[in-house]
This record gives sequence, structure tokens and C-alpha cells, in this order.
Amino acid sequence: MLSEASGSIAGAGALLTILRDGQARTRAELVQLTGLARSTLAQRLDALISQQWIVPTEEAISSGGRPAVAFTFNRSARVVLAADLGATHARVAVTDLSTEVLAERAAELPIDRGPEPTLTWLQRTFQEMLSETGHSLGEVCGVGVGLPGPVEHSSGRPVNPPIMPGWDGFPVPEWLGEHLGVPVLVDNDVNIMALGEHWAARPEADHLIFVKIGTGIGCGIISDRRLHRGAQGAAGDIGHIRVASGLDTVCRCGNVGCLEAVAGGAAMAARLRADGVEAADSRDVIRLARSGNTRAVQLIRQAGRELGDVLASIVNFFNPSTIVIGGDIAEGGEQVLAGLREVIYSRSLPLATQHLSITASELGDRAGVIGAAVMVIDHVLSPDTVDQAVTRA
Repeated sequence: MLSEASGSIAGAGALLTILRDGQARTRAELVQLTGLARSTLAQRLDALISQQWIVPTEEAISSGGRPAVAFTFNRSARVVLAADLGATHARVAVTDLSTEVLAERAAELPIDRGPEPTLTWLQRTFQEMLSETGHSLGEVCGVGVGLPGPVEHSSGRPVNPPIMPGWDGFPVPEWLGEHLGVPVLVDNDVNIMALGEHWAARPEADHLIFVKIGTGIGCGIISDRRLHRGAQGAAGDIGHIRVASGLDTVCRCGNVGCLEAVAGGAAMAARLRADGVEAADSRDVIRLARSGNTRAVQLIRQAGRELGDVLASIVNFFNPSTIVIGGDIAEGGEQVLAGLREVIYSRSLPLATQHLSITASELGDRAGVIGAAVMVIDHVLSPDTVDQAVTRA
């Protein structure tokens, strides 16, 4: 049974949620906002201060009488390790609790090399970056990782990922957690991109669709400002929706006619190679388009149309306010967006597209690492998690 004191601090997490907006508030303001007794508020503030989640501001607030001390969220209390692992390359970052990037690296890292070599590289890179920023593992509150395949979010394990040989069922959180000694959260890469874009660039959007067009194609869904993962974490896997133009095309998943097999970066690169043009992956497709290769431009625009055909149905069904396009092929800019808009606006209901915004990602390559950090921060700073931490302390 909780003592009176521990019962009072058990609501510290909800108090921290109020202060996370960064605005400094006095005790009087917090009493007015929360309706708490001053003694209860004092206990919760002390608990948060002891964990360094909040700090008194440097300057006291004065209303003409004795200056009142104000408290604000301490975004430097801990650091977060974030990784966005794609099919062929990775981006890794160290952030503070406001997702400000303190250090960042990008590297060519084929995911098909297998889980242990990939995660060993990730572990070493994290430790090197912590040293560079003057932080230690003891200051890390968690690790967020995005993977380019289906992930069961509750366990953090990949499930039958088509482009990740050797990863099926691999215990990514346990492996990294054992080697780093901190909590690890894992999700599909496009889900964390959706989180990052919504958090940093479009927080006002209640209903947002983030589509990644890279080697493959995936979709992250923000519904009522929250990430929608579905029952098992498989929501948004639009890359394997069957499209009419790809009925004879075999996808890497084993099915025929998938959107990814027609409009993904790997599919476009393969078509260019068949035409005698050297192109290894989606980045080569963009490089060729930027250099004026007509065939590459045509393929990107047609990919936009193919994707638009699928998204038109999603617009009618889900009615998002914003569609954001990210991934390597999004670097094609207006070429891919023009194809998308052409089909979506002609195939969707007028009411659904009345205020629909279709744009390229503002965060670009950073969307994934920012989203991975957001995933960790939201978990670590959730009221229940904070309450457990301060009660134990």
C-alpha cells in the first residue's frame, strides 16, 4: 500500500506532461492549472526535480512583489539514441529530450548483411557518438530503431521482412539492450518517419499520411495526432497492394503485381538497367533524373501516378488532411508530386480533397531519426513511466 507521500508523487508524470511544452510556470500557476493542493504540488515538483526532469528557471518571475520561482522542462536531463536503418543505408543520431540533434552520422549499410553485423556496427557507432558529445551510457534514457520491414511493435521483432534475410524474429530490443544496458524500442522505418514529420514539421495536422518511396514503398498513418499501427503493427503496408499495371510483375515478397514491384526505387533502377543505363538503386534513379535522363524522369513521374492510384483509395477511405512524401524518390520533387496529384485529385471525392495538402517531407533524411527519438521520448516521459521512476527513487 502506498504511503501518503508516495501517493502524492504518483501524479508527477501528469505534472511533467504540462511542463513539457517548455513554458516556465510558477507554483501558483501550476496550482491553478491542476487544482492540486500546494503541499501535493510541492511533493510532485520535488520528485521531478530530484530526477532532473524539471529545473528552476535562471530568472525568477516577478509580478510586482516578491519574485516567484518558475519551473521548466529540462530537455538536457537525458539523451536519446536514434537509428533509421534503410535497405541500403543508415542514419544515426544522438538527441536531447526536445529532439535537438547533438550528433549525427550517415553510412552505407546494406540491411541484408544480417542482424548481428548490423547491430554491432550500430552499437559501436552509438558509443563513439556519445563520446564525441561528452555523454555516457548512464545519461541515455532509451534507444529508438526503425527497420525497413514489418515489425511487431509489442515485441520489437521483425516479422517475415522481405528484404531482410536472417532478421525474421530476431530479438532486436533484447540484443541491443544487453549490449547497451538501456531500454530499446523498435518500429517500422516509415512509422518513425511519420512520427518525426508530424512532431517537427506538421504538429497541427490531426490526420496525416507519410509515404516513403525508396527501395520499397511504405506508409505511416497519423490518426487524431497519434500513430496508428494496427492490431499487430502491420498498418500502412501499401507497397504490397496489388495494382492493375503490375499483374505480370513478381515482387520480392513472392506475390505478383505489388505496387512496390512497379513503382519502388529498386523496380525503377531495374528498368533503367534493362534499357542499358547503369543504375544500382533508388539514389541512382534520382541522380539520373537530376542530370536530365529522360527515361529516369518518365519512370519517376509514372511511379507517382501508380502511387497516386493507391493513395486515391486511401484518401477516400481515411480522409487525411496532409500527405507527405519522403524517401529517396521524394528527392525527385515535382516530378513525383505531379504524378501523385494528377491521379489523386481526379480519382478522389471532392470533399476528401477540398483541403488536402500533398507535399514533400520537410525533414528529408532526418525524418526517421527524429521519429525514433520521439518514440523513445513519448515512452520514457509518459505519465505512467515517470510515476514508476519517481516512486522507485
